[in-house]
Formats: sequence, C-alpha cells, structure tokens
Amino acid sequence: MTQEQVVGMVGEMGLPFAYDHFAEGQSPEPPFLVFLYPESRNFAADGIAYYKKWKLHLELYTDYKSVELEERMETVLERHGIFYGKSEVWIESERLYEVLYEMEV
Repeated sequence: MTQEQVVGMVGEMGLPFAYDHFAEGQSPEPPFLVFLYPESRNFAADGIAYYKKWKLHLELYTDYKSVELEERMETVLERHGIFYGKSEVWIESERLYEVLYEMEV
C-alpha cells in the first residue's frame, strides 16, 4: 500500500487527521486521528531491500470511549484487507483515550 493509498484510507474514516502530530495550537476537538510510520520491516536479498514493508500506527484520540467509532475504523481497515493489532490507553495529562492500531503496509 502506497503512502497515497494510506492517506486515502485514513480519509475514509471521516475524521480530522495529520501525519505524526498537529501543529502547535492546531489540534482539532476530539475525535481525531494521527498516523505515522515508526519503522520499516524490509526483507533483504542480495544486499538490497527486496520487499519493502512499513509498520503503520494509526492513533485514534477521543475524550470518551466510542465503540461505534472504533468499529467504523475497523470496517475501513478490514475493507482494505489490513490485519491489525489494537491497544488502548487513557492519557491522564491530555484527558484523552488513545486507541492504537498497529499494522504493516
């Protein structure tokens, strides 16, 4: 999946989004998404990157738990044939839930 395809997929989720973070003072009201590629998982052969894969993090930030919103996001991921892992944390200092989806694209 190309970076353009990832941006298109994230756009299908219908929420404001940014790569890595929003600029200082530009964060929208929750819910919103942030996505980033924290590392690559390339397969090497003969000293070159034979097959390139990126680890993709998709972070959903909400001020309340929303199973409906998570299901909507998961439907988009599944429609694109993406297998994902999911975790959740409450960020006390921000008073936000972060639901993290981790996948390879």
